[in-house]
Amino acid sequence: MALDPAFLDEIRQRTPLTSLIGRRHKLTRSGRNWKTCCPFHGEKTPSFYIYDDHFHCFGCGVHGDAITFVMQSDGSSFPEAVERLASEAGLEMPKADPHQEERIQERLSLLDVLEKVQAWYRRKLYQPEGRAGLSYLEKRGLNEATLERFGIGWSGDGRSLIDAMHQEGVTVEQLTQVGLLRVDDQGKSRGELFFNRVTFPIRDQKGRVISFGGRIIGDGQPKYLNGPETPLFSKRRTLFNLNYAMTAVRKQEAELIVVEGYMDVIALDQGGFKGAVAPLGTALGEQQLELLWRLSPAPILCLDGDAAGMRAALRVCETALPFLSPEKTLCFCRLEAGDDPDSVIQREGKQGMAAYLGAARPMADELFALLTAHEVDPGPERRAALRERLVALAQKIPDRNLSSEYRSTFLDLFFARFRRRRGLPMRQERGKPETRQLNGQLVAEGGTERLNIMTALLLRHPEILPHVEHAYMQLALPDPLESIRAALLDWAGQSDVLNEESCLLWMKKQGLENYCHSLMQGPLPRKCRVDGGSDDIFRVGILESWWHFYGLVNFVDFERDVQQSVQEAIMHAYSSAESEEGGEFPSAILARMRVLEALRRGEQLELDNGTDPSL
Repeated sequence: MALDPAFLDEIRQRTPLTSLIGRRHKLTRSGRNWKTCCPFHGEKTPSFYIYDDHFHCFGCGVHGDAITFVMQSDGSSFPEAVERLASEAGLEMPKADPHQEERIQERLSLLDVLEKVQAWYRRKLYQPEGRAGLSYLEKRGLNEATLERFGIGWSGDGRSLIDAMHQEGVTVEQLTQVGLLRVDDQGKSRGELFFNRVTFPIRDQKGRVISFGGRIIGDGQPKYLNGPETPLFSKRRTLFNLNYAMTAVRKQEAELIVVEGYMDVIALDQGGFKGAVAPLGTALGEQQLELLWRLSPAPILCLDGDAAGMRAALRVCETALPFLSPEKTLCFCRLEAGDDPDSVIQREGKQGMAAYLGAARPMADELFALLTAHEVDPGPERRAALRERLVALAQKIPDRNLSSEYRSTFLDLFFARFRRRRGLPMRQERGKPETRQLNGQLVAEGGTERLNIMTALLLRHPEILPHVEHAYMQLALPDPLESIRAALLDWAGQSDVLNEESCLLWMKKQGLENYCHSLMQGPLPRKCRVDGGSDDIFRVGILESWWHFYGLVNFVDFERDVQQSVQEAIMHAYSSAESEEGGEFPSAILARMRVLEALRRGEQLELDNGTDPSL
């Protein structure tokens, strides 16, 4: 008896894989998922991963769902496994349904139709009318073995399919159901979908033909055409060549590579890269990403090196972010402008393509590069917008730890690229600290004691971090101050409340407790040590104290930033409706203005332990 797919889905939904597998095997957490040593081959290090709806062993390649697991573990037949799981889930086995049988037989019948059409397309390629298609394929460097492996054919002139299939017992209605005939608004046939095209059979994971794609020879649009949505074929749930790639990846014979089109897949396969797949005329979507992650935790996307390829990469990144986890990510292989995998294979061969794939970079690096590709010398407004977008993208990742890591990586890349502004020296790259003239005194750049005090202020009063984060990231810090900064920013990115107690607890977890304790016992501005409050960070002077030391180690940048902020605030006041009501000048800017004037007058802060106030 054929079982309703909806019933089988209900069994899978009611049978948590962690409970089923955990009855016999000890599971350990791995991010949001679980892992254990594979039950089906001997191993000492766990490589058998259990996800929400499937399991996969990256050692032996075994893969499946709850039903599959019972069959493989107990040696049960499919009906036996289904009956057992249905009983455990409180479901009754369905009775025979003649209509369901009819629907299944109809589906099987449509698959038979497509196999007959595929055989006919293949024959046409080697007949006189298919000479143009065969010549095109040979010029693209495809050999006979590849043509046979992928079943590439020729559609004919678009006037013979119905008659040819009629002799095979296939009706016009069936050809319409599988998407090979165009129809009008009333559903009447308007001729064949493919004519004068090289045909590529699209197969499901079991290798069965479920649709076709076609490439036109000569003039005409579109150059590539895919079959429409049918009962057998959904573009969003299908990847070209997934059947072959799945086998190669699970046997660890190939990496999983995603490219843009049929010819890229075929060229890579012929060149020795058997794990290539491609979407079918649509942007890579959520369901296709899940198909990829079932095979590999980090598929490589190798998109064309032109502007369209960059846009496609950006769309994929933004689609993937909400589904990333420590076990699911993407890597990106960037080709030169004008190249695609097919052209690289033909020009540089397997070694050249392998070099590009070997240089694939993590998704965070690729996303940052895509967003900043055209930024040459952005102004403050543009930099602020970029930074805001980067942080917002990181927040789309549901796993809080991973989201925090992405945020830190984005900010590290951001400040590494935009920290050194045009015309300013590159601190940290000289043999000794640079000096600048300030009110008749030489002020050492990046004095360690000043950097210690700034860090100690943030540890004691982390509530000021959002007000100074941008400037703080521009500082060149030695270790362990650099490690403390990274930990501070990670903590702030995932904490709802910024206070000293929570901050120090985080630092303890990061192994930085001793360093932080030493800094906080060192010199601090006396008023900060005495007040110690944070109800009004502007009133008690904590924020101004921090800016004072920042100005001492980075005066030119500080002066420029303050002047620019003042100008922007003035322009905003004049352009805002609030200006007519006498709106107040921003407190944060007033604080920095007071510090700047104090530095120009040569004023110093009094420290609480008798340390030289010239620090």
